Amino acid sequence: MTLLIRGGQLLDRTQSVLERADVLIEGERIVAVGPELAAPADAQRLDATGHVVLPGLINAHTHAHNNLTRCLGDNWTLEDLWTHGPALYGGRTAEDQYLSAALGALEMLHTGCTAAFDMFSAVPVPTDDGVEAVVRAYTDVGLRAVLAPMISDIVFYRVLPDLMDLLPADLRRVVERIDAAPAESLLRLAEDAIRRWDGAASGRIRLGVAPTIPGHCSEALLAGSAGLAREHGVSLQTHTGESKVQAIHGLRRWGKTIVGHLADIGMLDSRFVAGHGVWLTAEDIGLLADAGAAVAHNPASNLKLGSGIAPIREMLDRGVGIGLGTDGSMSSDNQNMFEAMRFAALISTVRFPHEQERWIGARAVWEMATAGSARCLGLAGEVGAVARGCKADLALLRADSVFLRPLNHAVNALVYAETGAAAVTTVLVGGRVVLQDRRVLGVDEERLRARAQSAVERLRAENAGAWTLAEQLTPYVSATCRTAVRAPYPVDYYAAPPIAR
Repeated sequence: MTLLIRGGQLLDRTQSVLERADVLIEGERIVAVGPELAAPADAQRLDATGHVVLPGLINAHTHAHNNLTRCLGDNWTLEDLWTHGPALYGGRTAEDQYLSAALGALEMLHTGCTAAFDMFSAVPVPTDDGVEAVVRAYTDVGLRAVLAPMISDIVFYRVLPDLMDLLPADLRRVVERIDAAPAESLLRLAEDAIRRWDGAASGRIRLGVAPTIPGHCSEALLAGSAGLAREHGVSLQTHTGESKVQAIHGLRRWGKTIVGHLADIGMLDSRFVAGHGVWLTAEDIGLLADAGAAVAHNPASNLKLGSGIAPIREMLDRGVGIGLGTDGSMSSDNQNMFEAMRFAALISTVRFPHEQERWIGARAVWEMATAGSARCLGLAGEVGAVARGCKADLALLRADSVFLRPLNHAVNALVYAETGAAAVTTVLVGGRVVLQDRRVLGVDEERLRARAQSAVERLRAENAGAWTLAEQLTPYVSATCRTAVRAPYPVDYYAAPPIAR
Protein backbone atom coordinates (compact mmCIF):
# COMPACT_ATOMS: atom_id res chain seq x y z
CA MET A 1 0.00 0.00 0.00
CA THR A 2 1.16 3.50 -0.84
CA LEU A 3 0.06 6.37 1.39
CA LEU A 4 0.68 10.07 0.85
CA ILE A 5 0.44 12.33 3.90
CA ARG A 6 -0.29 15.66 2.27
CA GLY A 7 -0.05 19.22 3.57
CA GLY A 8 1.54 18.73 6.98
CA GLN A 9 4.27 20.73 8.68
CA LEU A 10 7.58 19.20 9.81
CA LEU A 11 10.46 20.40 11.97
CA ASP A 12 13.11 21.96 9.75
CA ARG A 13 16.82 21.18 10.10
CA THR A 14 17.26 23.79 12.82
CA GLN A 15 14.21 22.42 14.71
CA SER A 16 13.23 26.01 15.41
CA VAL A 17 10.57 26.46 12.73
CA LEU A 18 8.06 24.30 10.89
CA GLU A 19 8.12 23.83 7.13
CA ARG A 20 5.49 22.54 4.74
CA ALA A 21 6.24 19.00 3.49
CA ASP A 22 4.55 15.81 2.35
CA VAL A 23 5.47 12.30 3.44
CA LEU A 24 5.22 9.37 1.00
CA ILE A 25 4.97 5.89 2.51
CA GLU A 26 5.20 2.54 0.77
CA GLY A 27 4.31 -0.40 2.95
CA GLU A 28 5.72 0.31 6.38
CA ARG A 29 8.52 2.70 5.36
CA ILE A 30 8.90 6.31 4.36
CA VAL A 31 10.21 6.61 0.81
CA ALA A 32 10.21 10.39 0.37
CA VAL A 33 9.82 13.61 2.34
CA GLY A 34 9.44 16.99 0.66
CA PRO A 35 7.08 19.63 -0.69
CA GLU A 36 4.44 18.73 -3.27
CA LEU A 37 5.42 15.08 -3.64
CA ALA A 38 3.99 13.08 -6.53
CA ALA A 39 2.21 9.81 -5.74
CA PRO A 40 0.69 7.00 -7.80
CA ALA A 41 -2.90 7.52 -8.81
CA ASP A 42 -4.07 4.64 -6.64
CA ALA A 43 -2.22 5.85 -3.52
CA GLN A 44 -4.27 6.52 -0.43
CA ARG A 45 -4.14 10.07 0.82
CA LEU A 46 -4.19 11.45 4.35
CA ASP A 47 -4.85 15.16 4.66
CA ALA A 48 -2.49 16.61 7.30
CA THR A 49 -3.44 20.24 6.70
CA GLY A 50 -3.27 22.13 9.97
CA HIS A 51 -1.12 19.46 11.62
CA VAL A 52 2.50 18.99 12.61
CA VAL A 53 3.84 15.61 11.47
CA LEU A 54 6.19 14.28 14.14
CA PRO A 55 8.18 11.09 14.54
CA GLY A 56 6.32 8.99 17.06
CA LEU A 57 7.83 9.44 20.51
CA ILE A 58 9.47 6.33 21.97
CA ASN A 59 9.17 5.27 25.59
CA ALA A 60 12.46 3.62 26.60
CA HIS A 61 11.25 2.27 29.96
CA THR A 62 7.79 1.43 31.27
CA HIS A 63 5.90 -1.30 33.16
CA ALA A 64 2.55 -2.61 31.90
CA HIS A 65 1.58 -4.05 35.28
CA ASN A 66 1.48 -0.56 36.86
CA ASN A 67 -1.49 0.79 34.93
CA LEU A 68 -4.24 -0.85 37.00
CA THR A 69 -2.82 0.58 40.24
CA ARG A 70 -1.98 4.12 39.17
CA CYS A 71 -1.93 6.71 41.98
CA LEU A 72 -2.43 4.21 44.82
CA GLY A 73 0.78 5.39 46.47
CA ASP A 74 1.93 8.82 47.58
CA ASN A 75 5.16 9.82 49.32
CA TRP A 76 6.60 6.38 48.60
CA THR A 77 10.21 5.56 47.91
CA LEU A 78 11.14 2.84 45.45
CA GLU A 79 11.55 0.46 48.37
CA ASP A 80 8.08 1.36 49.68
CA LEU A 81 6.73 0.52 46.25
CA TRP A 82 8.46 -2.85 46.31
CA THR A 83 7.15 -3.53 49.81
CA HIS A 84 3.62 -3.13 48.49
CA GLY A 85 4.25 -5.26 45.39
CA PRO A 86 2.16 -8.30 46.45
CA ALA A 87 -0.71 -6.01 47.44
CA LEU A 88 -0.54 -4.07 44.18
CA TYR A 89 0.02 -6.88 41.71
CA GLY A 90 -0.89 -10.16 43.41
CA GLY A 91 -3.68 -12.46 42.31
CA ARG A 92 -4.05 -11.14 38.78
CA THR A 93 -5.50 -13.25 36.03
CA ALA A 94 -4.20 -13.16 32.47
CA GLU A 95 -7.20 -10.98 31.63
CA ASP A 96 -6.15 -8.49 34.32
CA GLN A 97 -2.68 -8.36 32.82
CA TYR A 98 -4.18 -7.77 29.37
CA LEU A 99 -6.26 -4.87 30.68
CA SER A 100 -3.32 -3.25 32.47
CA ALA A 101 -1.08 -3.47 29.40
CA ALA A 102 -3.79 -2.23 27.05
CA LEU A 103 -4.50 0.79 29.25
CA GLY A 104 -0.88 1.90 29.08
CA ALA A 105 -0.65 1.31 25.34
CA LEU A 106 -3.81 3.38 24.78
CA GLU A 107 -2.44 6.23 26.85
CA MET A 108 0.81 6.23 24.93
CA LEU A 109 -0.96 6.34 21.55
CA HIS A 110 -3.18 9.22 22.66
CA THR A 111 -0.08 11.23 23.56
CA GLY A 112 1.87 10.57 20.39
CA CYS A 113 4.04 7.65 21.49
CA THR A 114 4.37 4.83 18.97
CA ALA A 115 6.84 2.41 20.61
CA ALA A 116 7.89 1.29 24.09
CA PHE A 117 10.28 -0.95 25.99
CA ASP A 118 7.95 -2.60 28.50
CA MET A 119 9.41 -4.56 31.40
CA PHE A 120 6.26 -6.14 32.80
CA SER A 121 5.91 -8.25 35.91
CA ALA A 122 3.54 -10.51 37.80
CA VAL A 123 3.30 -11.70 41.40
CA PRO A 124 4.56 -14.18 42.34
CA VAL A 125 6.19 -14.82 38.92
CA PRO A 126 5.41 -14.20 35.23
CA THR A 127 3.58 -17.00 33.44
CA ASP A 128 3.22 -18.07 29.83
CA ASP A 129 -0.44 -17.00 29.87
CA GLY A 130 0.51 -13.62 31.29
CA VAL A 131 3.15 -13.04 28.61
CA GLU A 132 0.62 -13.97 25.92
CA ALA A 133 -1.88 -11.50 27.41
CA VAL A 134 0.58 -8.60 27.29
CA VAL A 135 1.61 -9.47 23.72
CA ARG A 136 -2.07 -9.58 22.74
CA ALA A 137 -2.77 -6.21 24.38
CA TYR A 138 -0.03 -4.42 22.47
CA THR A 139 -1.03 -6.20 19.27
CA ASP A 140 -4.68 -5.19 19.62
CA VAL A 141 -3.90 -1.55 20.40
CA GLY A 142 -1.32 -1.38 17.60
CA LEU A 143 1.75 -0.03 19.40
CA ARG A 144 5.27 -1.16 18.53
CA ALA A 145 6.99 -2.68 21.58
CA VAL A 146 9.88 -4.59 23.05
CA LEU A 147 8.28 -6.74 25.75
CA ALA A 148 10.39 -8.29 28.50
CA PRO A 149 8.95 -10.23 31.45
CA MET A 150 10.89 -9.19 34.56
CA ILE A 151 12.61 -12.06 36.37
CA SER A 152 14.42 -12.30 39.71
CA ASP A 153 15.33 -15.18 42.00
CA ILE A 154 16.19 -13.34 45.23
CA VAL A 155 13.33 -12.05 47.38
CA PHE A 156 13.31 -8.25 47.71
CA TYR A 157 13.28 -8.31 51.52
CA ARG A 158 16.51 -10.32 51.57
CA VAL A 159 18.50 -7.60 49.79
CA LEU A 160 17.64 -4.73 52.11
CA PRO A 161 20.63 -4.18 54.37
CA ASP A 162 19.92 -5.44 57.91
CA LEU A 163 16.13 -5.61 57.46
CA MET A 164 15.83 -9.12 58.85
CA ASP A 165 17.60 -8.05 62.04
CA LEU A 166 15.07 -5.25 62.57
CA LEU A 167 11.92 -7.29 62.09
CA PRO A 168 10.05 -8.63 65.11
CA ALA A 169 9.93 -12.42 65.26
CA ASP A 170 6.41 -12.80 63.86
CA LEU A 171 7.11 -10.67 60.78
CA ARG A 172 10.52 -12.28 60.29
CA ARG A 173 8.87 -15.70 60.12
CA VAL A 174 6.41 -14.45 57.51
CA VAL A 175 9.18 -12.97 55.35
CA GLU A 176 11.37 -16.05 55.69
CA ARG A 177 8.58 -18.16 54.21
CA ILE A 178 8.54 -16.09 50.99
CA ASP A 179 10.45 -17.89 48.24
CA ALA A 180 11.48 -16.87 44.76
CA ALA A 181 11.31 -19.07 41.68
CA PRO A 182 14.62 -20.77 40.74
CA ALA A 183 16.82 -19.27 38.04
CA GLU A 184 16.40 -22.27 35.75
CA SER A 185 12.61 -21.96 35.49
CA LEU A 186 12.75 -18.19 35.04
CA LEU A 187 15.30 -18.42 32.24
CA ARG A 188 13.22 -21.12 30.60
CA LEU A 189 10.15 -18.86 30.71
CA ALA A 190 12.12 -15.97 29.20
CA GLU A 191 13.51 -18.12 26.41
CA ASP A 192 10.13 -19.69 25.65
CA ALA A 193 8.65 -16.20 25.36
CA ILE A 194 11.36 -15.17 22.91
CA ARG A 195 10.92 -18.29 20.79
CA ARG A 196 7.15 -17.94 20.73
CA TRP A 197 6.52 -14.23 20.43
CA ASP A 198 9.60 -12.42 19.09
CA GLY A 199 8.53 -10.90 15.76
CA ALA A 200 4.79 -11.15 16.43
CA ALA A 201 2.28 -8.69 14.95
CA SER A 202 4.16 -8.52 11.63
CA GLY A 203 7.37 -7.64 13.45
CA ARG A 204 5.94 -4.86 15.64
CA ILE A 205 6.42 -6.99 18.77
CA ARG A 206 9.93 -7.93 19.81
CA LEU A 207 10.86 -9.73 23.00
CA GLY A 208 13.64 -8.72 25.36
CA VAL A 209 15.30 -9.97 28.53
CA ALA A 210 14.78 -8.20 31.87
CA PRO A 211 16.58 -9.40 34.99
CA THR A 212 14.66 -7.09 37.30
CA ILE A 213 17.45 -5.54 39.38
CA PRO A 214 20.99 -6.97 39.49
CA GLY A 215 20.87 -7.18 43.29
CA HIS A 216 17.68 -9.24 43.10
CA CYS A 217 19.34 -11.83 40.86
CA SER A 218 21.72 -14.70 41.48
CA GLU A 219 24.89 -14.90 39.44
CA ALA A 220 23.32 -17.77 37.50
CA LEU A 221 20.31 -15.63 36.56
CA LEU A 222 22.46 -12.67 35.51
CA ALA A 223 24.75 -14.82 33.38
CA GLY A 224 21.81 -16.72 31.92
CA SER A 225 20.00 -13.50 31.00
CA ALA A 226 23.06 -12.15 29.21
CA GLY A 227 23.42 -15.46 27.39
CA LEU A 228 19.80 -15.34 26.19
CA ALA A 229 20.22 -11.79 24.87
CA ARG A 230 23.34 -12.76 22.93
CA GLU A 231 21.96 -16.06 21.61
CA HIS A 232 18.69 -14.61 20.35
CA GLY A 233 19.92 -11.14 19.38
CA VAL A 234 17.52 -9.27 21.65
CA SER A 235 17.89 -6.33 24.03
CA LEU A 236 18.50 -6.66 27.76
CA GLN A 237 17.39 -4.01 30.24
CA THR A 238 17.77 -4.04 34.02
CA HIS A 239 17.24 -1.41 36.73
CA THR A 240 20.80 -0.28 37.35
CA GLY A 241 21.63 1.93 40.33
CA GLU A 242 18.12 3.35 40.49
CA SER A 243 18.33 4.06 44.22
CA LYS A 244 21.16 4.54 46.68
CA VAL A 245 19.85 1.55 48.63
CA GLN A 246 20.58 -0.59 45.56
CA ALA A 247 24.02 0.96 45.20
CA ILE A 248 24.93 0.28 48.84
CA HIS A 249 23.73 -3.32 48.55
CA GLY A 250 25.93 -3.71 45.47
CA LEU A 251 28.99 -2.56 47.39
CA ARG A 252 28.25 -4.94 50.24
CA ARG A 253 27.56 -7.90 47.98
CA TRP A 254 30.29 -7.51 45.35
CA GLY A 255 32.77 -5.10 46.90
CA LYS A 256 32.31 -2.77 43.92
CA THR A 257 29.63 -0.84 42.06
CA ILE A 258 26.79 -2.61 40.30
CA VAL A 259 28.06 -1.58 36.87
CA GLY A 260 31.56 -2.65 37.83
CA HIS A 261 30.28 -6.13 38.66
CA LEU A 262 28.19 -6.37 35.49
CA ALA A 263 31.29 -5.45 33.49
CA ASP A 264 33.30 -8.16 35.26
CA ILE A 265 30.80 -10.86 34.34
CA GLY A 266 30.50 -9.77 30.72
CA MET A 267 26.99 -8.32 30.70
CA LEU A 268 27.84 -4.93 29.20
CA ASP A 269 27.59 -4.67 25.43
CA SER A 270 25.65 -2.78 22.75
CA ARG A 271 22.42 -4.62 23.65
CA PHE A 272 22.59 -3.64 27.32
CA VAL A 273 20.30 -0.88 28.63
CA ALA A 274 20.68 0.46 32.16
CA GLY A 275 17.27 1.46 33.48
CA HIS A 276 17.47 4.78 35.41
CA GLY A 277 21.25 4.82 35.95
CA VAL A 278 21.08 7.33 38.80
CA TRP A 279 23.84 6.18 41.14
CA LEU A 280 26.65 5.86 38.60
CA THR A 281 30.25 6.85 39.22
CA ALA A 282 32.50 8.33 36.54
CA GLU A 283 34.05 4.88 36.17
CA ASP A 284 30.59 3.32 35.70
CA ILE A 285 29.76 5.84 32.99
CA GLY A 286 33.05 5.07 31.25
CA LEU A 287 32.34 1.34 31.32
CA LEU A 288 28.89 1.84 29.78
CA ALA A 289 30.27 4.15 27.11
CA ASP A 290 33.13 1.82 26.18
CA ALA A 291 30.72 -1.11 25.88
CA GLY A 292 28.33 0.81 23.61
CA ALA A 293 25.55 0.40 26.18
CA ALA A 294 22.67 2.82 26.71
CA VAL A 295 20.73 4.32 29.62
CA ALA A 296 16.95 4.72 29.85
CA HIS A 297 16.45 7.99 31.75
CA ASN A 298 13.26 8.32 33.85
CA PRO A 299 13.34 11.80 35.41
CA ALA A 300 9.75 11.99 36.68
CA SER A 301 9.99 8.65 38.46
CA ASN A 302 13.40 9.49 39.93
CA LEU A 303 11.87 12.64 41.41
CA LYS A 304 8.62 11.17 42.70
CA LEU A 305 10.35 8.24 44.41
CA GLY A 306 13.14 10.45 45.78
CA SER A 307 15.77 8.32 44.04
CA GLY A 308 18.05 11.15 42.98
CA ILE A 309 19.03 13.19 39.93
CA ALA A 310 20.75 11.08 37.27
CA PRO A 311 24.10 12.39 35.91
CA ILE A 312 22.82 12.73 32.35
CA ARG A 313 25.18 15.56 31.40
CA GLU A 314 28.19 13.44 32.35
CA MET A 315 26.79 10.50 30.36
CA LEU A 316 26.22 12.61 27.26
CA ASP A 317 29.70 14.11 27.51
CA ARG A 318 31.18 10.61 27.70
CA GLY A 319 29.13 9.35 24.74
CA VAL A 320 26.60 7.10 26.46
CA GLY A 321 23.41 6.70 24.43
CA ILE A 322 20.45 8.11 26.38
CA GLY A 323 16.82 7.20 25.85
CA LEU A 324 13.87 8.66 27.70
CA GLY A 325 11.12 6.85 29.57
CA THR A 326 8.05 7.53 31.66
CA ASP A 327 8.62 4.54 33.95
CA GLY A 328 5.49 2.80 35.20
CA SER A 329 2.38 4.68 36.25
CA MET A 330 2.87 3.63 39.88
CA SER A 331 6.09 5.63 40.07
CA SER A 332 5.43 8.56 37.74
CA ASP A 333 1.65 8.54 37.38
CA ASN A 334 1.25 8.59 33.60
CA GLN A 335 2.63 7.42 30.27
CA ASN A 336 2.94 10.86 28.69
CA MET A 337 6.26 11.29 26.90
CA PHE A 338 5.70 15.03 26.50
CA GLU A 339 5.72 15.30 30.29
CA ALA A 340 8.84 13.11 30.45
CA MET A 341 10.59 15.48 28.03
CA ARG A 342 9.73 18.52 30.12
CA PHE A 343 11.06 16.90 33.30
CA ALA A 344 14.25 15.79 31.54
CA ALA A 345 14.94 19.29 30.26
CA LEU A 346 14.31 20.98 33.59
CA ILE A 347 15.92 18.73 36.20
CA SER A 348 19.50 19.15 34.98
CA THR A 349 19.50 22.86 35.73
CA VAL A 350 19.64 22.52 39.51
CA ARG A 351 22.79 20.37 39.34
CA PHE A 352 24.76 23.11 37.55
CA PRO A 353 23.72 26.54 38.88
CA HIS A 354 24.65 29.28 36.40
CA GLU A 355 26.50 26.80 34.18
CA GLN A 356 24.01 26.98 31.35
CA GLU A 357 26.39 25.29 28.94
CA ARG A 358 25.98 22.10 31.01
CA TRP A 359 22.19 22.15 31.05
CA ILE A 360 20.51 19.59 28.82
CA GLY A 361 18.08 21.73 26.82
CA ALA A 362 15.22 21.00 24.45
CA ARG A 363 17.15 19.74 21.42
CA ALA A 364 19.04 17.10 23.41
CA VAL A 365 15.85 15.97 25.12
CA TRP A 366 14.02 15.69 21.79
CA GLU A 367 16.88 13.48 20.60
CA MET A 368 16.51 11.30 23.72
CA ALA A 369 12.77 10.82 23.18
CA THR A 370 13.22 9.83 19.54
CA ALA A 371 16.55 8.50 18.25
CA GLY A 372 17.96 7.87 21.74
CA SER A 373 15.01 5.75 22.80
CA ALA A 374 15.06 3.95 19.44
CA ARG A 375 18.56 2.82 20.32
CA CYS A 376 17.33 1.46 23.67
CA LEU A 377 14.76 -0.64 21.79
CA GLY A 378 17.37 -1.98 19.39
CA LEU A 379 15.77 0.05 16.58
CA ALA A 380 18.42 2.70 15.91
CA GLY A 381 17.91 4.16 12.44
CA GLU A 382 14.62 2.31 12.05
CA VAL A 383 12.28 4.64 13.95
CA GLY A 384 12.48 8.02 15.64
CA ALA A 385 12.69 10.26 12.57
CA VAL A 386 10.57 11.48 9.66
CA ALA A 387 13.14 10.47 7.08
CA ARG A 388 13.50 8.34 3.98
CA GLY A 389 14.09 4.70 4.88
CA CYS A 390 12.63 4.91 8.39
CA LYS A 391 9.53 3.01 9.41
CA ALA A 392 6.48 5.23 9.23
CA ASP A 393 5.80 5.56 12.95
CA LEU A 394 4.28 9.04 12.99
CA ALA A 395 2.05 11.28 15.09
CA LEU A 396 -0.06 14.11 13.71
CA LEU A 397 -0.51 16.92 16.20
CA ARG A 398 -2.78 19.92 15.71
CA ALA A 399 -0.72 22.94 14.74
CA ASP A 400 -3.24 25.21 16.49
CA SER A 401 -2.74 23.43 19.82
CA VAL A 402 -3.15 25.89 22.66
CA PHE A 403 0.45 25.12 23.66
CA LEU A 404 1.90 25.90 20.22
CA ARG A 405 0.33 29.29 19.63
CA PRO A 406 1.99 31.67 19.24
CA LEU A 407 4.84 29.53 17.87
CA ASN A 408 8.19 31.17 18.55
CA HIS A 409 10.50 28.13 18.56
CA ALA A 410 9.14 24.76 17.48
CA VAL A 411 11.19 22.20 19.41
CA ASN A 412 11.21 24.37 22.54
CA ALA A 413 7.42 24.50 22.40
CA LEU A 414 7.14 20.73 21.93
CA VAL A 415 9.46 19.94 24.85
CA TYR A 416 8.52 22.62 27.38
CA ALA A 417 4.85 23.40 26.65
CA GLU A 418 2.96 20.77 24.63
CA THR A 419 1.18 17.95 26.48
CA GLY A 420 -0.10 15.96 23.51
CA ALA A 421 -3.24 14.79 25.30
CA ALA A 422 -5.72 16.93 23.34
CA ALA A 423 -3.66 17.78 20.27
CA VAL A 424 -2.66 14.34 18.88
CA THR A 425 -5.36 13.38 16.39
CA THR A 426 -3.77 10.66 14.23
CA VAL A 427 -1.04 8.09 14.83
CA LEU A 428 0.55 5.66 12.39
CA VAL A 429 2.67 2.64 13.28
CA GLY A 430 4.51 1.01 10.40
CA GLY A 431 2.47 3.02 7.90
CA ARG A 432 -0.83 1.80 9.35
CA VAL A 433 -3.27 4.24 10.97
CA VAL A 434 -3.93 3.04 14.53
CA LEU A 435 -5.42 6.22 15.99
CA GLN A 436 -7.77 8.33 13.87
CA ASP A 437 -9.69 11.40 14.96
CA ARG A 438 -8.44 10.72 18.51
CA ARG A 439 -9.97 7.25 18.51
CA VAL A 440 -7.90 4.06 18.76
CA LEU A 441 -9.08 1.72 16.02
CA GLY A 442 -8.05 -1.65 17.46
CA VAL A 443 -10.07 -1.78 20.69
CA ASP A 444 -13.27 -0.54 22.30
CA GLU A 445 -11.75 1.99 24.69
CA GLU A 446 -14.87 2.68 26.73
CA ARG A 447 -15.53 -1.00 27.34
CA LEU A 448 -11.89 -1.70 28.16
CA ARG A 449 -11.79 1.05 30.78
CA ALA A 450 -15.00 -0.20 32.37
CA ARG A 451 -13.57 -3.72 32.59
CA ALA A 452 -10.40 -2.32 34.11
CA GLN A 453 -12.33 -0.47 36.82
CA SER A 454 -14.15 -3.66 37.75
CA ALA A 455 -10.86 -5.54 37.93
CA VAL A 456 -9.33 -2.90 40.19
CA GLU A 457 -12.20 -3.08 42.65
CA ARG A 458 -12.08 -6.89 42.76
CA LEU A 459 -8.31 -7.06 43.24
CA ARG A 460 -8.27 -4.47 46.00
CA ALA A 461 -10.70 -6.61 48.02
CA GLU A 462 -8.92 -9.88 47.25
CA ASN A 463 -5.52 -8.49 48.25
CA ALA A 464 -6.61 -7.00 51.58
CA GLY A 465 -4.32 -9.33 53.54
CA ALA A 466 -1.32 -8.37 51.44
CA TRP A 467 -2.06 -4.68 52.08
CA THR A 468 -2.09 -5.33 55.82
CA LEU A 469 1.27 -7.10 55.66
CA ALA A 470 2.77 -4.28 53.59
CA GLU A 471 1.68 -1.68 56.11
CA GLN A 472 3.20 -3.74 58.92
CA LEU A 473 6.52 -4.05 57.09
CA THR A 474 6.76 -0.44 55.88
CA PRO A 475 8.21 1.14 59.08
CA TYR A 476 11.01 -1.44 59.20
CA VAL A 477 11.78 -1.06 55.49
CA SER A 478 11.91 2.72 55.95
CA ALA A 479 14.24 2.41 58.94
CA THR A 480 16.73 0.17 57.16
CA CYS A 481 16.67 2.36 54.05
CA ARG A 482 17.34 5.52 56.06
CA THR A 483 20.37 3.83 57.58
CA ALA A 484 21.57 2.62 54.17
CA VAL A 485 21.40 6.02 52.48
CA ARG A 486 23.53 7.59 55.22
CA ALA A 487 26.36 5.21 54.31
CA PRO A 488 29.23 6.75 52.34
CA TYR A 489 29.27 6.30 48.56
CA PRO A 490 31.62 7.71 45.90
CA VAL A 491 28.92 10.00 44.41
CA ASP A 492 25.90 11.87 45.74
CA TYR A 493 22.92 12.58 43.50
CA TYR A 494 20.44 13.74 46.11
CA ALA A 495 19.33 17.36 46.18
CA ALA A 496 20.34 17.47 49.86
CA PRO A 497 22.33 15.20 52.17
CA PRO A 498 20.32 12.67 54.21
CA ILE A 499 19.49 13.95 57.67
CA ALA A 500 21.14 12.00 60.48
CA ARG A 501 18.60 10.65 62.95
